[in-house]
Amino acid sequence: MDSSLLAELKQAVGGDGPASRLVSAAPEDLAAYAYDGTWAQVRPDVVIHPQTTEQVAALLRLADERRIPVVPRGAATGLAGAAVPVQGSICLNMARMNRILEISTADTLAVAQPGVVTYDLQQEVEKCGLFYPPDPASVYQCTLGGNVATNAGGPRCLKYGVTADYVLGLTVVLPGGHVMRTGSRTIKDVSGYNLTQLFVGSEGTLGVVTEVTVRLIPKPAAQLTALAAFPRLADACAAVGNILQAGVVPLVTEIMDQGTTKAVEDFKHLGLPTDVEALLLIAVDGDADLIQKEIVIVADILKKSGAREVRPARTEEESEALWEARRSVSPGIARLARNKLSEDIAVPRSQIPAMVARLQDISRANDVRIVVYGHIGDGNLHPTMLCDRRDGKLMKRVEKAAAEILEAAVALGGTLTGEHGIGIFKRDHVIGSLDPVKLAYMMAIKKLFDPNNILNPGKKLPNEDLVLPAV
Repeated sequence: MDSSLLAELKQAVGGDGPASRLVSAAPEDLAAYAYDGTWAQVRPDVVIHPQTTEQVAALLRLADERRIPVVPRGAATGLAGAAVPVQGSICLNMARMNRILEISTADTLAVAQPGVVTYDLQQEVEKCGLFYPPDPASVYQCTLGGNVATNAGGPRCLKYGVTADYVLGLTVVLPGGHVMRTGSRTIKDVSGYNLTQLFVGSEGTLGVVTEVTVRLIPKPAAQLTALAAFPRLADACAAVGNILQAGVVPLVTEIMDQGTTKAVEDFKHLGLPTDVEALLLIAVDGDADLIQKEIVIVADILKKSGAREVRPARTEEESEALWEARRSVSPGIARLARNKLSEDIAVPRSQIPAMVARLQDISRANDVRIVVYGHIGDGNLHPTMLCDRRDGKLMKRVEKAAAEILEAAVALGGTLTGEHGIGIFKRDHVIGSLDPVKLAYMMAIKKLFDPNNILNPGKKLPNEDLVLPAV
C-alpha cells in the first residue's frame, strides 16, 4: 500500500499520535490477519484496529471513495472463509471494541461492542441472574459481532433459538460512513421494516456492526444430562422426536456416530461404548425439582426408543463428566488425519436418517472417510471429511464429496448451512439452492447498501455480474 494512502488511513483514526498505531502494514501483522478458522489465506494490504464507531465511519467513508475492499473480522473462528481478506483489502479488526456497555436487569438486556467474547458476556450476565443462550462451539473465543454476522447457533438452539432470536438492535456503519441504528430496547417493535434482522447473518457484506443490544432471559436454576448408546442410528434419530412428543423440550440433543465416538474414546478414554452406531447426549434445564423428573422421563423414552444403555446424571457434577465426551469431539477427530473439512448442513429432523445414509454412500463412492456429529434436535449435522491437503488426488475427491453433501442436504429439503455461514467455501452452491427470484432480490439489497461492492466482496452471494431475473 502506498505511503499516501496509509497516511490517510492513519488520519482517519486519529492522526499521527497514539491512534496511528491502530493502523499497520507490517508484514508480521498482515500474516497474522490473513486467515480464519479455515485453511484459506490471503494477506490484506493493511490491518486497522478501530476503537470507536466514529473511526469505523471515517474508514468506510475513505474506503468507499477510494474503492478499497474492507473485510471485517472478529476472532476469526469462522469455518466458511467469511473473514479471510481479499486481494488489496483493508482488514478491519473489530476485536479491540470489546466493552460490555450495559447490563440492565430491569429491561433484561445487554448492550455490548462487537469484540466482546461471547463467553465473557454469558458470564457477566449470569452474575446478575440472567442468561444469554446462544452457545456456539467456539464460545470461549468467538465474538458477539461474529455471532451476529453468521447468526451463530450452537447446541442450545432447539430450546432457545439462535443469535437472531436475541438481537434487539444494532449500530451499523454503512459504506460511505453513514451510521444507522436499528431496532430498539423493546421486545416488540414493528415500526418500519425489520432492518435489524437483515444484518444478522449478512457476514459483513452490508455494514459493519459496532454495537449490539441483546435480550436476556432468567437464568435456569439447574441442568441435568443423560447419555444413551444406540445400536441403530435411526433409532437415535427417532428418540428425539419421541422426547418432544412427550412434552419435554431438551436444552441440548447432540449425536455422535460410531466413527466420532471411537475418536473421542481413543483421545480421552472415557469408557464410551464404541460398538454402537450412535451416542445421543440429552440435557434438560430449568427448575431443579422439575428437571429431576424430566431426566427420568427422558431416560425411559431413550430405552423404549432402542437404546442399549442409558446413563442419566444424578448431579450437575455427573452431567459435567458426560459433557466431556461432546467437548472432546473436535480435538478427537483432529487426531485422525492431518487435516479435516467440517461441513454444516441442516435438514428436517425426519430426514436425518436419510441424510446419514447418503453420507455413507458419498463416503464410499469417493473413497473419503466421513465422521458425523451434530445438533440432531434441530437437524444441524456436521459431516467431517478426513483429509491431507498435501495429497492432491485425495483433495479432489474431498471437494467432490463436499459438493455432493450439500446437494443431498438441499434435495432432502434442507439447507447449505445451519450456523457456519456461506463465506467463500459455499458461495458457488448458493445459485442451485435458492429460488432465483429470491436470490435476485438478495443481490439487489447488496447493491442498495453497498453500491461500490467494498464490504467483504466475494462472500455470501455469487459473483455480482451473474445474470438473474429482473426485479
